[in-house]
Amino acid sequence: MAVINSKPNTGSDDYFIHIVRKYTSIFILSLMAFSLNAQELTSLVYQGSEVILKTPTGNLSGTLSVPNDTAKTPLVIIIAGSGPTDRDCNSILGIQTYAYKMLAENLVKSNISTFRFDKRGIAKSQGAMTKESDLRFETYIDDVIALINQFSKDKRFSEIILLGHSEGSLIGIIAAEKSSVSAFISVSGVGRSADKILQLQLKDQLPFNLLIESNKIIDSLKAGKTVSVVSQQLQAIYRQSIQPYMISWFKYDPSVEIQKLKIPVLILQGNTDLQVPIEDAKMLSTAKPDAKLVVFDNMNHVLKESDANLKNNKATYNNPDLPLKTGLTDTIVSFIKNIK
Repeated sequence: MAVINSKPNTGSDDYFIHIVRKYTSIFILSLMAFSLNAQELTSLVYQGSEVILKTPTGNLSGTLSVPNDTAKTPLVIIIAGSGPTDRDCNSILGIQTYAYKMLAENLVKSNISTFRFDKRGIAKSQGAMTKESDLRFETYIDDVIALINQFSKDKRFSEIILLGHSEGSLIGIIAAEKSSVSAFISVSGVGRSADKILQLQLKDQLPFNLLIESNKIIDSLKAGKTVSVVSQQLQAIYRQSIQPYMISWFKYDPSVEIQKLKIPVLILQGNTDLQVPIEDAKMLSTAKPDAKLVVFDNMNHVLKESDANLKNNKATYNNPDLPLKTGLTDTIVSFIKNIK
């Protein structure tokens, strides 16, 4: 087991917030919630080991997969999306996709090392969770930066690439801004700020009077001010303890932040993603014209083959035997191999 010591700027837990369009509202549901041994992954191609990032509030745990019998390799750090999503892209919400695990295994077979980890408060990193009122969006960013700083000292790796999925895309963008990495890959990343997404999501779900109140609360939080009086019906979303997190999150616009990157960028999106529409990928691409945009036909949010039918699409979230969308891994490998 490898142990990494780190002291991020902020310590906190993990609560999850993310827009789910057309069939479920994990975005809103998120606001309502909330001795590791080294292990060998069974493969003749690579070795996997448990890596611990020590932080002031607890340990973050992840899996490092490195090709066998290879000299220096690139390292891809995979940043999970919102919700209680673990290092494998599974969650306690009943989602079982193993998408990140599949991606890691595919990349390592192309001589690309990977590290995927459980976020604060999730799975084996649950102990790093403190209390909700301490949560800040920057905590996730600090964790990724700490990982970058430590892995950059590892002589096995020639360069570090960040890959962020869903909400992990914004985390990765900002972490890439603040550290030294070779490239960034956005997978199903949103192109607009969270306050705008939340307003859009609630527009058709709240009665008029609550919608007016909700918009006023969002405007206040966007301005950096907490709101002391919130209707009982909106407490689950805007309770006092979650407001500091929302303030820290609302201030980041992915389409603004991605413009600051001076490294190669790859933007990947599926056209049957029910959570993040293709328009968001186009927003990121427009903001970063030199980025490469690839849109996959019939790829959904969990990176699996699916049409846009609600029932069919949702079924892929609970079918761990489905492989990743054909061409996804090859596109990522080609991008990494051609980084200059």
